[in-house]
Amino acid sequence: MASIVVFDRHEPDFEEYQTPSEKCIDGQPVQRTWNHYASGDGKFFSGLWEGEPGRWRISYTEHEFCQILSGRSILRSVGGEEIEVGAGDSFVVPAGFEGEWEVVETTMKVYAIYEA
Repeated sequence: MASIVVFDRHEPDFEEYQTPSEKCIDGQPVQRTWNHYASGDGKFFSGLWEGEPGRWRISYTEHEFCQILSGRSILRSVGGEEIEVGAGDSFVVPAGFEGEWEVVETTMKVYAIYEA
């Protein structure tokens, strides 16, 4: 039987890694994920992410809902659109988005990812 996953009551899968150097534009920041949920078919994930200051290239194959808990980041599209996000901001990055993610102040977010 399926159970509801409450983030602060669930022991998540934890991963810490450096941003791959081939994606880095400025620095080589450490990123951390606490994946609290993964669907059985491997298409939906949810948890917490934290990134240290730096800037790297992004190319989304998935749809991602984000809610920033702390810090400040800037997302830039290859077309030049720029959006700054901080604590309390919620947004969706659609599949097909390409550009850069810059962490200005260590950022933590809740994520919910759907990979079609």
